[in-house]
Amino acid sequence: MWKSVAVFCGSHVGKNKLFAQHAEEIGLILAHKNVQLIYGGGTNGLMGIVANTVLKNKGNVTGVIPSLLNEKEHQHSLLTTLHIVEDMHTRKKMMYELSDAAIILPGGYGTMDELFEMITWNQLNIHNKKIVLLNSDNYYDNLLAHFEKMHAEKFLHTHWKESLVIIYDPQALVSLLDEDTHQTRRE
Repeated sequence: MWKSVAVFCGSHVGKNKLFAQHAEEIGLILAHKNVQLIYGGGTNGLMGIVANTVLKNKGNVTGVIPSLLNEKEHQHSLLTTLHIVEDMHTRKKMMYELSDAAIILPGGYGTMDELFEMITWNQLNIHNKKIVLLNSDNYYDNLLAHFEKMHAEKFLHTHWKESLVIIYDPQALVSLLDEDTHQTRRE
């Protein structure tokens, strides 16, 4: 069972209102399922929306923020736990270590960096955490097409669909959480 989930997403909201709506829905689901949120520690953008929603619904939130982004991403002061770390590499490593799975929402370069590192670490068997990509309003369609091209050109050891679960609506996360709970009980 997932006791904690790392959520990687933008420190901006983006122009599509659905991105913010989906971020809020993810926060509600995590809070209602008692899944601790592990995230970047800021108040801005989609990450702030997810964290604030979890907190408003009496959930637990752990932030991990590098000191260099402390001002830029405006460190959240109301978190259950906050870790201020030296750099981005330490941030990502701590977020992976604290989480049982990861959810990727829309975002920019930082989100892509976090997604690719999670996938790479899965490929290298450094971890085997489930990675869920929320493809809000088809935001990641071009990236998924490129993954397919990488596979077709034989640059991937396994098919990319073995590393990612693609969902298009936050409610699909409920099924994944419930499915994982049932699998854990059977083992």
